[in-house]
Amino acid sequence: MAADKVDFHEMGLDDRLLKAVADLGWAQPTLIQEKAIPLALEGKDLLARARTGSGKTAAYAVPVIQRILMSKQTVREQAVRALILVPTKELGQQVQTMVRQLTAFCARDVRVADISSKADISAQKPILMEKPDVVVGTPSRVMAHINAQNLVLHSSLEMLVIDEADLVFSFGFEADLKSLLCHLPKIYQAFLMSATLNEDVQALKELVLHNPVTLKLQGSQLPDSSQLQQYSVKCDEEDKFLLIYTLLKLRLVRGKTLLFVGTVDRCYRLKLFLEQFSIPACVLNSELPVHSRCHIISQFNQGFYDYIIATDEQGLENPTEPVKKEEEKGKKKKKKTTGKGGPSKDQEYGVSRGIDFQNVANVINFDFPLTVDSYIHRVGRTARADNPGTALTFVSHTELPLLEEVESALTENTECALQPYGFKMEEIEGFRYRCRDAMRSVTKQSVKEARLKEIKQELLNSEKLKTYFEDNPRDLHLLRHDKDLHPAVIKPHMKNVPDYLIPPTLKGLANPLTGRKRRVRTFKPKTGGVIKSDFKKNARGKNPLKTFRFKSKKSKATAEGKS
Repeated sequence: MAADKVDFHEMGLDDRLLKAVADLGWAQPTLIQEKAIPLALEGKDLLARARTGSGKTAAYAVPVIQRILMSKQTVREQAVRALILVPTKELGQQVQTMVRQLTAFCARDVRVADISSKADISAQKPILMEKPDVVVGTPSRVMAHINAQNLVLHSSLEMLVIDEADLVFSFGFEADLKSLLCHLPKIYQAFLMSATLNEDVQALKELVLHNPVTLKLQGSQLPDSSQLQQYSVKCDEEDKFLLIYTLLKLRLVRGKTLLFVGTVDRCYRLKLFLEQFSIPACVLNSELPVHSRCHIISQFNQGFYDYIIATDEQGLENPTEPVKKEEEKGKKKKKKTTGKGGPSKDQEYGVSRGIDFQNVANVINFDFPLTVDSYIHRVGRTARADNPGTALTFVSHTELPLLEEVESALTENTECALQPYGFKMEEIEGFRYRCRDAMRSVTKQSVKEARLKEIKQELLNSEKLKTYFEDNPRDLHLLRHDKDLHPAVIKPHMKNVPDYLIPPTLKGLANPLTGRKRRVRTFKPKTGGVIKSDFKKNARGKNPLKTFRFKSKKSKATAEGKS
């Protein structure tokens, strides 16, 4: 099989594209790229299923760019030649970034525009008037520009891509997509990329594809146990908080971690709970401005934060029926608030789906996902490419049927994908009173105040500072999103973990976040120098700085005279 493997330089790609691929450090194509790119370059329609993190974006981006470069050799007229549809704004920005990286050496010949953001339609009109070669957007956003006559596709479009195709209908884009297809030419090449092949994907296949080649590259939708270790632990509501405190505070979970919860309220409840113990975490949900969400993801990928608490609302609000049409959403948007005066939710939000979180070591399902697909998309944020990862799922007694459903879907060769997490809860009973104390401080009112405070803070970050950071991009790293909200009373002693509370079996593994700093005294002599000394005691238990004395010559002579 190794002899049959096709490398990038054997695919007949443009030299500028090959140089960009080399700059990205891609020595060899992934399986989906190796199979899909040659077929796409032959002009075939593709329906590709490959697990998350397998390189699906590049599998369609490379042939799209190659075909545009070939078209430009004969037809120099500028036109929109490729349309990439995505279900979420975050994924739209990610796709744009990937295309720009691949066109680094041919940026003048291949231009890309992401119109999925929440910017005003009129503000994006000048971008589309320049007729970028590649347009990225959500179906509703593209349709809005077509209706405003900012975008014309019926005469120039050559390629249509639908990324994360299994989510497009479930995110409420069915009507928009069907309307959009009426504005496309009769002949075009189409790609459907998906992590799962559900009924929605089959429906899209009938609508969009013409005699497609279907690629089902992995039997399993998640990596095997040698790369991804999946665990479940059965615990009630209070035990969830006790366990997450122990895992994070004692550093039993190492590396970048995504914590998934079911609702926005749960998001802030968990954040405020962790704040009680000085454990910083970012929050990602549909109420935050899209600029803030994308900035948080970018900083997380750069290593600014260790923990993100994210909601998976689209899979939880209505998992069986599609979300209603965009026009109906617009009417109900004002009603979907967090209470009186609460912010509305962004219906095109999606964090567990398609977003390329980099180097995520762990995924913790604090709340169990309501569907198998949702579980796959959540857990798929770790163990991407060839990196190892761990997924831990908390399961309450009411969620046991959901666990059985996931286990049966992922079972292969009679071996269950999820293993019981061997953690003895009785050993951490000493921490329970602390957790109860912290949970009492996190009231409904404090959660409500935290939501309002965060949204105001992020709106300021997103809008007021937007123009400043456009002019001063180097200062963007100074804008942090994991600051304490502090609507609940914080007790200082809670950030430290007394040694007597740590179970004997965990003392060798635990590396608690104590927040303690070594006391340092700074001496400023008359000479102007600075001397720092640690208060380290000697073997007799005395501070050597206090027991050491200088003897002057006079006192020394007096001592000799006495002798």
